Amino acid sequence: MLLDQQRQIDELRRQLAGAPVHESRGEVASTTAIVPPVSRSSASSSASAAPAAQGPENVTAPLSLKIGDAYITPVGFMDMTLVSRSSNPGSGIGTNFGSIPYGNTQAGSLSETRLSIQNSRIGARVDATYHGAKILGYWESDFLGQLGNPPNGGLAVTSNPYVFRMRLYWVDVRKNKFEFLAGQTWSLMTPNRYGLSPLPGDLFYTQDIDVNYQLGLVWGRIPEYRFVFHPTEKVAFGVALSNSEPYVGGANGGSAIVAPVCCSSLLGTQVNNGASVISAPAVAPDIIAKAAFDPSRKFHLEVAGVEVANKIANPSTTPAFQTFSNVGVGGSVNLNFALTKNLRFLTNNFWSDGAGRYIFGQAPDFIIRSNGALSNVHSGSTVSGLEVTAGKILFYGYYGGVYIGKNLGFDANGKTPIGYGPISNDGQNRMIQEITFGTNTTIWRDPRWGALNFMLQYSYLQRNPWLAAAGAPANAHADMGFFNFRYTLPGAPPSVEH
Repeated sequence: MLLDQQRQIDELRRQLAGAPVHESRGEVASTTAIVPPVSRSSASSSASAAPAAQGPENVTAPLSLKIGDAYITPVGFMDMTLVSRSSNPGSGIGTNFGSIPYGNTQAGSLSETRLSIQNSRIGARVDATYHGAKILGYWESDFLGQLGNPPNGGLAVTSNPYVFRMRLYWVDVRKNKFEFLAGQTWSLMTPNRYGLSPLPGDLFYTQDIDVNYQLGLVWGRIPEYRFVFHPTEKVAFGVALSNSEPYVGGANGGSAIVAPVCCSSLLGTQVNNGASVISAPAVAPDIIAKAAFDPSRKFHLEVAGVEVANKIANPSTTPAFQTFSNVGVGGSVNLNFALTKNLRFLTNNFWSDGAGRYIFGQAPDFIIRSNGALSNVHSGSTVSGLEVTAGKILFYGYYGGVYIGKNLGFDANGKTPIGYGPISNDGQNRMIQEITFGTNTTIWRDPRWGALNFMLQYSYLQRNPWLAAAGAPANAHADMGFFNFRYTLPGAPPSVEH
């Protein structure tokens, strides 16, 4: 059995010795099995007719383990991140864009420099075929659980036992022109670099070191059922049923609404304001539709839309618990294309009427009127920029922006302002902007031993509230620098993208 297994491994190495190695800039696409199944008989006969096994210097195949007819490939890397900020938002290595402190506060007067390995990842992908269907299972985890902080803050003094968490866990089945996915995945609203593939290498979530990526990016890692139709290899249409969440702001640094007296008890329980876990009732899954067009590897265009349904029960009505519901919508137009062989332009744009949750939670979906009725909040975002490769170095620059419209009303007394906007002593955000520049250098890469990458990022972040308190600055801003050293496991995709 051992000799037969070795023959199969040798045959796989010979088959893959001439396979091209792709630079991972979102150009390694597809849910196609990465290693073709080899039968026991063909492996044995080929091995017996072939010369002795090749030396390790000729082996270019990724590291995979074959169990039956399935191939398991490791996914992951060790990340050592240093982040330095001109103020102290208290959010760890991930930036809470909407809560950068003002300069006249204690946190705004203090800078911070932090070291962490929390963004290190581990996982695996499984490739198999069954009756002509290509099956791909994918798992990925990191150590940023519980908002990136240990369960006991005192433990960070000594052992730093960061919490292991699930990022992605899904299975994808494709046969002919039809594809079905189930599990926790990057939301279908997340911009793609190519097609509608759920693989991280085919998505655009920037090259940033910041684990919260670029301000203005539309994304989520959400449980989802996804159906995709591929009429051709250059066109794909997808529909997803994605886990919903009634959201009024407050998570990831985003500002929460001011609720009326009648319904203030619902925040954090029946409506998510950043404090609830999974207690807020989701009335129905979000419905997402997306079309992608890829006439060549140099050009990608996609159009996406999302529908969000919300419902609450007002405990103060007579009779009690009268219900109110509404529907929010949002849409994206995303484009990336190669201006030259080594220069790529990208622009990703989103506008919503009640779907601000998808902008990394920076905008609320709706406000609550004094009688309990729901009213949508308008919001929009963009991430646009350039990516340039020069030898082993990738250069990138992005602009990200978020705008959140006001939606105001008065409580039942007719005097107290409620909702979202210029409300006294509230400081709800009107606009947030971020400019980022960075590099990613591949020091060396070998499929047998893995890869080493050195990364740098600089960002300037500014947020402007709808109304600043008397004597307070008109805006809050921060300079941020990131330094990252990464070792990618052998068999994992090349570490050129975050």
